[in-house]
Amino acid sequence: MKFHPGRWLGRIPGKYIYLFVFALGIFAVVAFNYSLHSTSTNSFCESCHVHPQATISWKQGAHYNTRSGVIVDCVDCHLPPGGVPYVTEKVKTGTRDIYGKLFKDASTINWDRRSRRDFAVHYVYKASCVRCHQNLFPSDLTKKGQDAHLYYEQKADELRCLNCHLETGHYHETPPEGQGIGMQTAEGPAEIYTEPTRVDSFADFTEQIPGSRVNFDMVAIPGGTYTIGSPETEPYRETDEGPQRELQMGDFWIGKAEVTWNEYEAFYAQTSGEGRSEDQVALAAAGLPENLEAVTGPTPAYGNPGQGWGRGDRPAITMTYYAATQYCRWLSKVTGKTYRLPTEAEWEYAARAGQNGAYFFEGSPKDYTRKRFWNRLFGVDTTTINTYVIYDENSEGMTQFASKVAPNPFGLLNTLGNVWEFCSDWYAPDTYTHYRGDQPVVDPAGPETGEEHVIRGGSFTSDAAEVRIANRSHTRHDAWMVTDPQMPKSLWWYSDNIEVGFRVVCEAE
Repeated sequence: MKFHPGRWLGRIPGKYIYLFVFALGIFAVVAFNYSLHSTSTNSFCESCHVHPQATISWKQGAHYNTRSGVIVDCVDCHLPPGGVPYVTEKVKTGTRDIYGKLFKDASTINWDRRSRRDFAVHYVYKASCVRCHQNLFPSDLTKKGQDAHLYYEQKADELRCLNCHLETGHYHETPPEGQGIGMQTAEGPAEIYTEPTRVDSFADFTEQIPGSRVNFDMVAIPGGTYTIGSPETEPYRETDEGPQRELQMGDFWIGKAEVTWNEYEAFYAQTSGEGRSEDQVALAAAGLPENLEAVTGPTPAYGNPGQGWGRGDRPAITMTYYAATQYCRWLSKVTGKTYRLPTEAEWEYAARAGQNGAYFFEGSPKDYTRKRFWNRLFGVDTTTINTYVIYDENSEGMTQFASKVAPNPFGLLNTLGNVWEFCSDWYAPDTYTHYRGDQPVVDPAGPETGEEHVIRGGSFTSDAAEVRIANRSHTRHDAWMVTDPQMPKSLWWYSDNIEVGFRVVCEAE
């Protein structure tokens, strides 16, 4: 006789079936909760996490060595606080970590870069922070903290806790006391310069900053004609790069490299805004806009503008467009020359150095970009571009010394990559359409008005397609100041941009 499951089940009383199903459900819930708990412990996370430094820095951080003795676990920050989102994100996170453990070489991953805020916001949940930190105004909160938290409440839709508290969960060493802006000793000759360099002819020269041990190189760029912009056939071209126009440029000097921290800190040391508020500096500057005696220096930075990478001869970053123009005014005053930011036309003329391609060296953007699936899959030969450009592929996630790359044909370093560079022009997407096309335009200075300024050259985070000579971008002042809780916001320092710097132009009399 054949066995028929349906007949057998039909002989069992219904209450036993319900009891069995109920017991099976209980077992499933218990098993699920057990597996959920056992795979959410710190030891389990450590067992397959491909970044051991995360565990070390967590145990050194404020969330492990708390004053109350409570230890904040990995899942408390890196998963939502509960419910379906907790399970969903746990599955996604676990899958990613297991894949990394099995198939990735952890030694090739730039963990310092992945510790920055733009990466961390994807793995730390605001709801998890708020679950524990329900009182944002404890009795021992400093005045600075109160102002910052009040600002956070006003901008809760825009801000994340990580905007200000990135280093809370995982410890990062901060610069020692006394190593703030203006306090770092510049490398260079032992003597302090008493006067600037005297220039008697149109040739390269090394400028000396009086009252400091800092000098920097200026390169003479002879005038000539060139074609600004890119042809429509250039890969990854944007519409604001055309139409191409022929320009006539006069002589000028331009910095061999971007302004370094050593140079900018000389400015800070001689004009420091220590002790003055932002509104006092603003009123002073507004009251005497044309008086060189009214040149004021930066107030202290709210955070660490050097990002912990070191300063010295690295390009100075995080200063605002206003700060860059004030630096030029101060430099003009102490040297007796006329220093300023380059116009966009001067910048591209100097960057091209007589070349007409996408770069001043051989190669197409298609040869180097990571935007192409084929290149990502099989890799590319970046030997040539790596010789001249600091960009995403070789920057190690931070700015680098200018000397790391070779110069362009004019002898300039880092015109492409390392940091975006301010130009004096207002930005407009149709700038070139206003230049006459029937004859060369002489030394154009861009639109007469605007809201944002041009930046050029790309940065250490840029893809090879973005460091093309003709590529244009612009400042985003409000977006770059979101985190700054000061009222009024700083005139001097961007709180949300670490990719922009500048180089200077000296006018030829």
